[in-house]
Amino acid sequence: MERPEATPSLLLLAISFLCTIKWPQIQTAAATSQELLKGFTATPEPSTSSFQPLLTDPTGNYSMGFLRVNRTQLALSVLHVPSAEPLWQADMARLARWSESTHFFFNGSLVISDPRTKVFWSTGTNGDRILLLNTSNLQIQKLDKSPTVLWQSFHFPTNTLVENQNFTVNMSLVSSNGLYSMRLGEDFIGLYENFKENPDQIYWKHGALEAKAEIVKGQGPIYIRLDSGGFLGMYQIGSTPVDVEAFYSFQHPIAGFRLLRLEPDGNLKGYYWTGSNWVLDYQAIKDQCELPGSCGSYGLCRPGSGCSCIDNSTEYNSEKECLPPETGNLCSDIEGENKFRVLRRKGIELPYKELMGYETTSSLEQCERSCENNCSCWGSVYNNASGFCYRVDYPIRTLLGVGDDTKVGYFKVREGPQKKAESGFGFVIGLLGATVLAFGGVVGFGVYKVWRRKGAKGVSEEAGGVNPGPYKTLGAASFRSIEMT
Repeated sequence: MERPEATPSLLLLAISFLCTIKWPQIQTAAATSQELLKGFTATPEPSTSSFQPLLTDPTGNYSMGFLRVNRTQLALSVLHVPSAEPLWQADMARLARWSESTHFFFNGSLVISDPRTKVFWSTGTNGDRILLLNTSNLQIQKLDKSPTVLWQSFHFPTNTLVENQNFTVNMSLVSSNGLYSMRLGEDFIGLYENFKENPDQIYWKHGALEAKAEIVKGQGPIYIRLDSGGFLGMYQIGSTPVDVEAFYSFQHPIAGFRLLRLEPDGNLKGYYWTGSNWVLDYQAIKDQCELPGSCGSYGLCRPGSGCSCIDNSTEYNSEKECLPPETGNLCSDIEGENKFRVLRRKGIELPYKELMGYETTSSLEQCERSCENNCSCWGSVYNNASGFCYRVDYPIRTLLGVGDDTKVGYFKVREGPQKKAESGFGFVIGLLGATVLAFGGVVGFGVYKVWRRKGAKGVSEEAGGVNPGPYKTLGAASFRSIEMT
């Protein structure tokens, strides 16, 4: 019996029937949730090269997960998905290992742990779920009659502020390299260098203009917010700003997402996303020479001319510091650490001297003496015209080159480590020489014994008419040459 051939109409009917069946959905490991509940756990996957998502917001624009750093390290981060740009990180100072032994879990507290450090980082909460909002804010909530926010990433920014995120006096932005920070004062925004010796050294300050509203003492601290209208607003009471720091796109509607970031060079910059790239929309410091470290340690920046070194004998290299960067003071208990040499140069100015303290001295020599015997002083800049003496109480960074020779710089350069290195090198050379001499002595003694034995044999053989051979001469010569080395 022949089997009937399937007609096209029967095939279409079968396909339509199959399409109406509700097949069970299969979630793969790559699928990410919009909510994490108690008991959730995850580990970094060895095959992930850049980012392993764990949680997404309802729009799909933001994702929280494992960001792979330098191939071997892990950072718990929130990313802007279209650009893969990190917006928040759990802890920039320390990074966990990218290893299967590193665990991320939620037990009411968001925790990262590994067998070596145990709890590496934790929110220290007792919540019921984790959500990522469509603002990029990561929240831990308690589910009672109405959800209560126990913890949120917006209260712990790293190096970035996003649109409509409040920044208060209890917060700080820290650059990704840890060198700079942004903090709020009573009526200003400040950028600071994070020196251990002087953590409060400010290099940029923007005070409130108070054009539309005034700051009222006793009515609480100020806070700032990145507004979607293209400005950084400073507020105290109500919705009227006490100051408006306008971006380039101010009063020009922009549909893209905005952010403000403290960059590794110490500049504060604003950007907006066009859908395909980030556009620079603001920068607090417009002149490169006004940046605290634009030319590195002991570097000299001249507007329009670029970088050079304070020490004229050192050629500037953008990939290498003019002189090694230093830390600590110049009165260390370690022998040799408090020794230094001095560099002097005319036509020098501090890039942000108006934000530094000074004293008036009668002469350049008096200004230098006030720094010379001060353990915490790394240098000074003296203005012969005004008599102002600026002391630099932190390791020397980039200085400003000016055409005024009445402004003279005096800078200490530590020599202790270098001398110790040289003495260490000398010790190694001496030890190597002693080893060579000892080895030579052993070899020479062995040759001498051979010479004595062969020499005696040669004399007895010579009496029998046999040539003594070369041993006697070679042995004696070798022994003397080693002695002379």
